[in-house]
Amino acid sequence: MTKDSRVTPSRRRFAVALGSGTAAAVAGCLGTDPSGTAAMDAGDDEAADDETGAISNADDASATVGMIYALGGLDDRSFNDAANRGIQRARLDYDVAFANEEPTSVPDFEATQAALSASSDPAYDLICCIGFLQADGLSTVAGEHPDQQYAIVDSAVDSDNVASYVFRGQEGSFQAGHLAGLVTDRDLSVGAGATVPDERTVGYVGGVDSPLVRKLEAGYRAGVAHATADVSVLSTYLGAFDDPEGGYAAAAEMFEQGADVVYHAAGGSGLGVFQAAQEYGRYAIGVDSDQSRSNPRYADVILASMVKRVGTAVYDAVEDTIDDDLDTGSTTALGLAEDGVALVYGTSLGPVIPDDVRAALDESGERIIDGDLSVPTDPEAVN
Repeated sequence: MTKDSRVTPSRRRFAVALGSGTAAAVAGCLGTDPSGTAAMDAGDDEAADDETGAISNADDASATVGMIYALGGLDDRSFNDAANRGIQRARLDYDVAFANEEPTSVPDFEATQAALSASSDPAYDLICCIGFLQADGLSTVAGEHPDQQYAIVDSAVDSDNVASYVFRGQEGSFQAGHLAGLVTDRDLSVGAGATVPDERTVGYVGGVDSPLVRKLEAGYRAGVAHATADVSVLSTYLGAFDDPEGGYAAAAEMFEQGADVVYHAAGGSGLGVFQAAQEYGRYAIGVDSDQSRSNPRYADVILASMVKRVGTAVYDAVEDTIDDDLDTGSTTALGLAEDGVALVYGTSLGPVIPDDVRAALDESGERIIDGDLSVPTDPEAVN
C-alpha cells in the first residue's frame, strides 16, 4: 500500500520574546483542541506554559536563541510542539529570548539558517535546528559561519560548531510494536476501541520516507514479532508530516483490512490516524510527545505514545550555551538507557492495560537497556 500526498502551506514566521506576536493554534480540518498544547507532556520532564514570551528586548536576556522547526510547524501536537516546550521552559528558568521560524519546504531550511546566522540585530547565541531534514543545509551554513553556535535535534552534523542530538527511536518503537503485538493477539475492549483478534493485523504510518522514519518502522516490526508470531504489519508513507487527511485515509484503509492498532510516526499527519481510530473503534499509538495529553479528544483510543525527549534536548542545549559549555563537534545519542525515548501509556487507556502486558513491556525494555535484545534499524531485516 503506497500513498503520496504533499501539502505546501504558506510560510509562517513568529517573533517570540523578541517582539510582539503570538502563535495562533491551528484547529485544522480535524477540529483539534488548541488548549492541548498547554498540557503537560509526559515526553518531557516538565510542562512550560504556552505564553509566547515575556522578554521584550533581547538585550535583557541571558541568551538569544533562534528556533527553526521541522516541516509541519508548531501546533503539530507532536515533535515541534515538544521542542517548543523545551525553549519555553528555558525562557521561564533563564530569561531566554528566542525567535520561532517555521519553514515550509526543505530548501527553506538552509535559507533560514543562513539568515539567522547573518543576523546582527539580534545576534543569536544559539541557533537550534529541529528535525533531520535540516542536516544538509546546516552542514553548509555551519561551515560558512564558524563563529556561530548551532544545535541540531534528531540528526547529526559533523562540524566543530554544531552540537548534535540523536534518538535511538527504534528502541522506543520496539516497545510500541511489542504493545501492539500483545494487544492484537487478545480480545480487548476499553475506551472507544476494541481489538479484532481473529485478524491479527497491525499498522504503521510514516510521514516522509527517510532512513530515520524507517528505523522506527524497523523497531516497531521487531517488537510485534517479539510479542507474537504470524501477525501482519501493514505500512505506508505519506510523503509529508503535515497531512492529517492523508493520515486519516491511510489508517482507515488499514482498519478496513483488519488492523486493530496503528502506530504513526508522521508528525501532524498523525492527527488523522487518531480520528480514523476513533471512527472505526480501533486503537492508535502516538509519537514524539504523549499525544493522549496533547490531543485529549482522542485519548480514548490512544494506547500509548513513543516519546522522544525533544524538549529536554533543546533545554539542555540552551542551558549549556548559557553556561558556555555547549558540546559542539560531538553527537549525544539518547535511547532507553538514557531516558531519551520511552513508551508512555495513554492517560485514559493506560490504567486499563492488563498487568501482564505491562510486565512484558518492562521486561523487554530492561533487556534492550542491558544489551540482551538488539533492535534492528532496517525494516527489511525483520523476519
